[in-house]
Amino acid sequence: QVQLVESGGGSVQAGGSLRLSCVASGRNFHLYTMAWFRQTPGKEREFVAVVRWNGDTTDYGDSVKGRFTIFKDVASSMVTLQMNSLKPEDTANYYCAAARLGLGTDRRDDYEYWGQGTQVTVSF
Repeated sequence: QVQLVESGGGSVQAGGSLRLSCVASGRNFHLYTMAWFRQTPGKEREFVAVVRWNGDTTDYGDSVKGRFTIFKDVASSMVTLQMNSLKPEDTANYYCAAARLGLGTDRRDDYEYWGQGTQVTVSF
């Protein structure tokens, strides 16, 4: 069983940066593939970024490539999402997700555990 708690959301102007954090409780964090998704009202939850459980692979959604960076810190049981050059269209509730020995996909159904989300608002 894994519990995930996100933090770091807030309001920022376009072009600014934010860093989201997700702390995991439970055992064997090193065995979990960690991902970030985001969602706005009335829309599907969208894949943002993933890092495989062994740290050898990362992947990003097309809309955030080159601007966002995901990092898994096993010692701290934490995954972070550094978001640079933010745009108004990045406004969403951001969710952390975990999958034990996950393949690192962009599919929501592949993730067993989810956090409650943290809101990011980017203004013009």
